Parts: sequence; structure tokens; C-alpha cells
Amino acid sequence: MDDRRPASLGILGAGRVGTVLARLAVSAGYRVRIAGSGDPSRVGAGALATTATAQWAGDVAQESDAVILAIPLGRYRELPVAQLQGRLVIDAMNHWWELDGLRPDLADLRTSTSETVQKFLGRARVVKAFNHMSARDLEEEARTPGAPGRKAIAIAGDDPADVETVAGIVDDLGFDPVVAGRLAAGAMLEPGTDVFGAATSAEHLRELLAGFATSQRGIMQARARRS
Repeated sequence: MDDRRPASLGILGAGRVGTVLARLAVSAGYRVRIAGSGDPSRVGAGALATTATAQWAGDVAQESDAVILAIPLGRYRELPVAQLQGRLVIDAMNHWWELDGLRPDLADLRTSTSETVQKFLGRARVVKAFNHMSARDLEEEARTPGAPGRKAIAIAGDDPADVETVAGIVDDLGFDPVVAGRLAAGAMLEPGTDVFGAATSAEHLRELLAGFATSQRGIMQARARRS
């Protein structure tokens, strides 16, 4: 086993995305812990059918080698900050204004939402991944390495070693990893971009990322960051 491969994955969020990622991670041989919004006994059978262990959010964060955030982004301030310090945190969250409301802290084009989460979490090591593909595509498109039609997941992070670790997790769960850049590049994966919603090959995903700068969203972001 690769020494950089986490032995256990924690998932904060037992909704559709969290449940799908739990199943994929268990199938890939990870020890999985999962937390919903409260009492572990309320975590649905779909998540537990995979042999994932339901625990309180703080315990999942404290006891897992890496933690995936799969809660609504608008609730990021409810995350167990103390238990996530120093932890590798994979941000799979998105800003949905229908759920989150009009939130200036989540709609600021001068930064990415993952940078906002990183600032809030302090010494946690945040890497963006698993956010731009729908739960249905995550569930249906996972394939072994080299399989025809394998789809790709984009990754953005500041620490090369952490990005490499997350790339290994993406590969283990059934997708080709494509590094988008530093954590700020996570803005290219958010709702409103051409990448968001994409379930496509690594080659095409790289083309979409390369075209961000000349897209409407990319131009708007560049203007905002210059202001």
C-alpha cells in the first residue's frame, strides 16, 4: 500500500453525495466513518449498508486520516474546527443560493469558496475535489484505472503532497485525477463554470479548465480580483 494513502476516510455529510462517496470509498478498501447533521443513529441505511461507521461529526473528524466535507456549503461554520486542525480536508461543497440564501461571503468573486473554508478552518489542509460531478455521475461513472470511458475529477490545492494524496483517493474511487492548480483555482470548479456538472474525460476536463480565463465567469472573476 502507498504510504501516502490514508487508511481511513471520514465523511461529514450523509446526504446523496456523502453516501455515494462512502460506498465508493468502502469498495476501494478504505475504513470509512460518516456523520450526518446530528445523532449518528439518524444516518440513513444507504450509508451504513457499505459498512461505514456512523459517528458524531467531531469523532469522525478526530479519528479519520482525511475528511471529506459533503454538507451544504452554507453550513460550513458548523464544522468541528478544533478536531479538523492539521487534518487533510477535501472540500466537496458548493454554493447553492436556493439553499444558502444570498451570502456575500460565498458569492465573492475575489476568492474561491474553498479559500473561505480554509480561512475558517485555520490549520486544516484544504484541497478542493469531488464537487463538480453530480452524485448520480459519481455513482454511475466510477471505473477501474485504464477502463474505457473513465471520467475525471479536478483537484485544487496549495500543498503538492496533499494534492498528490487526494489524487490517489480520486483514482481509488474510480476517476482520473486532473490538477487544476492552487486552492484559488477551485473557483474554476464552482457552479456557474463550464467545469461544474462535467462528467467527462481527463483530456476534455483539461480543455475546460484552460478555457476558464476567456469564459464569462472567468472574465468576471478577473475583473473582481483586480478591483
